[in-house]
Amino acid sequence: MAKFTREDALEYHRLKGKPGKVAIVPTKPMDTQRDLSLAYSPGVAEPVLEIEKNPDDAYEYTSKGNLVAVVSNGTAILGLGDRGALAGKPVMEGKGVLFKKFADIDVFDIEVDSHDPDEIIKVTKAIAPTFGGINLEDIKAPECFYIEEELKKILDIPVFHDDQHGTAIISSAGLASALEVVGKKHDEIRIVISGAGASAISCAELAISWGVRRENIMLCDTKGVVYKGRKEGMNKYKDRLAVEDKGHRTLADAVAGADVFYGLSVANVLTPEMVKTMAGDPIIFAMANPDPEIRPELAKEARKDVIIATGRSDYANQVNNVLGFPFIFRGALDVRAKQITEEMKFAASKALAALTKEDVPDSVLRAYGVSSMKFGREYIIPKPLDPRVLLWEAPAVAEMAMKVGVARKPVDIDEYREQLAYRQGKGERIRYFFQNHARSSGGTKRVVFAEGEEQKIIRAAHQVQEEGIATPVLIGRKLVIDKRISELGIEYQPEIVDPVTFFKMEAYAKAYYELRQRKGSTMKDAFKKVHDPNVLGSMMVKLGDADAFVSGLTFDYPDVIRPALQIHHAASGGSLVAGVYIMIFEEKVFLFTDATVNIDPTAEQLAEIALLAADYAKKLEIDPHVAFLSFSNFGSTPHPFSDKVRKAVGLVKARRPDLKVDGEMQADTAVVPEIIEERYPFSAVKDANVLVFPSLESANIAYKLLARLGNAKAIGPILLGTGAPVHVLQTGDDVNAIVQIASVAVMDVMGRGK
Repeated sequence: MAKFTREDALEYHRLKGKPGKVAIVPTKPMDTQRDLSLAYSPGVAEPVLEIEKNPDDAYEYTSKGNLVAVVSNGTAILGLGDRGALAGKPVMEGKGVLFKKFADIDVFDIEVDSHDPDEIIKVTKAIAPTFGGINLEDIKAPECFYIEEELKKILDIPVFHDDQHGTAIISSAGLASALEVVGKKHDEIRIVISGAGASAISCAELAISWGVRRENIMLCDTKGVVYKGRKEGMNKYKDRLAVEDKGHRTLADAVAGADVFYGLSVANVLTPEMVKTMAGDPIIFAMANPDPEIRPELAKEARKDVIIATGRSDYANQVNNVLGFPFIFRGALDVRAKQITEEMKFAASKALAALTKEDVPDSVLRAYGVSSMKFGREYIIPKPLDPRVLLWEAPAVAEMAMKVGVARKPVDIDEYREQLAYRQGKGERIRYFFQNHARSSGGTKRVVFAEGEEQKIIRAAHQVQEEGIATPVLIGRKLVIDKRISELGIEYQPEIVDPVTFFKMEAYAKAYYELRQRKGSTMKDAFKKVHDPNVLGSMMVKLGDADAFVSGLTFDYPDVIRPALQIHHAASGGSLVAGVYIMIFEEKVFLFTDATVNIDPTAEQLAEIALLAADYAKKLEIDPHVAFLSFSNFGSTPHPFSDKVRKAVGLVKARRPDLKVDGEMQADTAVVPEIIEERYPFSAVKDANVLVFPSLESANIAYKLLARLGNAKAIGPILLGTGAPVHVLQTGDDVNAIVQIASVAVMDVMGRGK
């Protein structure tokens, strides 16, 4: 786990910004008297009257639909026990920021100073109209069962006790994965649970939903095994799981021969000697925090065949409730569910189990400092920082809510998944735009990848095929590619073109020779050249064996672009090829051109580059506002450099009077509307989104600085004006970026078809 001191923790909560971890941020403008009148009096009267007539309109006119109450009395705080309602507030604020961080849900934390469960029910019922859902937190058992049951009866919004159900949902997903790894089935296994509180009971019940036989679950509390007829320390919730008395009295008795151990109790209660008595391929979920029932290294020392999960982040297979509650509430809120049903919890657990078997994105690998992560003994649960959890779990919950009839606002699941992606930022919107357009081709376009032996390329190609974006073709040695696929643990049989054995190599050499014979190439040279993946890929497109070509992950940029231009040249009607980067900064999207191809373009070339970028912006459904950048504002500093830019502006205006274009102007003038309005009101461009740089040097510096220091997202480079769909990766691109460029290539193919 991350190392910090007591003072570090106190300073974090006390000194950074404001005390605590949460604040309220307005979602509407508050800058003018009119804004204030709309926000409060008299404008607020209108939604008040509408909600009085139709209470459901509260979801339309207030934050109710995205607001959850985290309610606690502080009687079971994070392994600290009963510390009181006020002492629990830092935990509840923490819960709130997790809701916001992972699912964009707003939270008010409500600390109720009472040990009376009926009073907590009364308070929660009274405040419920404010919220779209209630998350009960850190309330001790058995009161927590009663409080949740009663609130679910009287409220028509989701009520969810995370301490009960969150751990159960995550651990059940992990158990399903672990059983698949060891080849066992739910209805065949025996589970022993150490602990008999809220989490333990819920874990048992959800395991039963997965198919575990109730009679094969043995519960152990501080008094020993929970069996039928036992009098001491029993309640109605334990009674549900009491087993027939077969003489088992201690945890050690129960564990002998068990397939699975669930720990929801205290540290070090499971000994290595007990682990040795478990069945083959034992599965251990030691979830006590911060110290588990047995440390993984001790369990593995006792049994080499063990699979173990804990609640800690410094071991593999962390059972972390943040994988559950934000996304369960997200799905429930978005369909305005009346409650969170057992079926919805089960759907969440199944979604997590299914996600574990998917290829792990590079962003997740970087976040956890590892080079690979794949389904198996050390990876049976998705990681909390995996952005895909939102896109898998929330839709599963929403879909099940509609299926079981508790949803009041049905949604189209595909559209809903896309809306969830939009919550993850403008970059995801652009990614979905590319991929959705590419998918509309039916996955029939053939995209050939030069670096087919690279693991990232294989993973990206697999994703491209699975998502119906295109039909990938990998250039490389078949034996090497097959070995890489086996190491990755994915089921994939790609089409492979091995330059050594490919039957068309002679035909390609002849075709290349015909193209380059008057450029100094001999037949012998041609045969050697077509074995270069960058030449071979471009020739495959040239001769119709592929629709698009992608390369550059391990090659220098000129190594890709030079043969592409020699084979395909510029597009018909054009004289050059240019590169554009899509730069996403906060909620704004800009196109930077040319940052990759033309080092010192003339005025005429700048004009052509600008037109290529403007037309590409339209393909992205962006209305282009084109600004030509310089160190001068509209003639303020005469110089040959600024004169070149001014001339290019004139050429574009003459050729395309339909475009909004102006310059020369400085960069801040181009992107800050107030500067234009105050100083240059005559300008045709007041808020530029297509920025034309005067040289490759300036464009390259600008996009890299913005990406590195401004935390902008850069998508590209995207080549414009090529004679065929050839697109270049950046060295070291991650899998998502490769898939993105493949989607761009397919869009390019489709655009040429039109």
